[in-house]
Formats: sequence, C-alpha cells, structure tokens
Amino acid sequence: MEQIIAGADQTIRRACGFAGVAVGATMLSLSFDLVLALRVGAVMTTAICATLFVKARRAPGADVRRTELYSVVGRSLTLPKDRTQRLLGEVLADRYLWHADAAAVAAIALWAGALVLWLIRLLRAALLPV
Repeated sequence: MEQIIAGADQTIRRACGFAGVAVGATMLSLSFDLVLALRVGAVMTTAICATLFVKARRAPGADVRRTELYSVVGRSLTLPKDRTQRLLGEVLADRYLWHADAAAVAAIALWAGALVLWLIRLLRAALLPV
C-alpha cells in the first residue's frame, strides 16, 4: 500500500510541479507590479486547486488503466481487475484531495499577500498625496 501511495504522490507532484513552473514563470514576468503578480499567481493556484478537486471527484470512477499510476505500480499488482480499479481509484482520490488542500493553502497565502500589499499601496496613496 505504501508503494501505491508513493507512486500516486510522485505522479501528482510531477504534474503539480509543471503547473508550479508555469505559475512561477507568469508571476516572474509580471514582477514589475508585485500586487498584480501575486493576484495572477493566486488565480492560477486557485485554478490548480479546483482542478485537483475535480480530479479527486472523478478518480474513483475513471479507468485507472489510463493513468500514470497504473503504469508505475498497477501492472505489478496481482489483484482482480475490479479490485485494482477500486484500490487505485480510492488512493488517487485521497492523494488528489491532499494535494488540493496544499494548493489551497498556497492560494490563500498568495491572495493574502496581494491583499496586504494592495492595502499598503492604498494607504500610502491616501496618506502621501502626490
């Protein structure tokens, strides 16, 4: 079971890593305006979180033979086809939810950072008129 969970984590983290590179590159390209960069990063991270939640909902019913997890550990399982489907689907759903929670925390941090910096910018403009 530990090998299956580790395989699921590996495949999900690989995909999340590529998504993180895209978010980071987009935020870096918008670094001339830190509030904008944080807001765009927050929106993109929220989209990643939503995608992971959708994947978690669909995982138990989806054909696991078409997943990367099945390529990594599924072929070595000696269980009947329906039991393999149920086991891998449940593990994938659980691990998708775990990663969605982590993405939600990152999105909340980005949203909070954007809000704080926007408020600082707003107060600064109000207190120091040009």
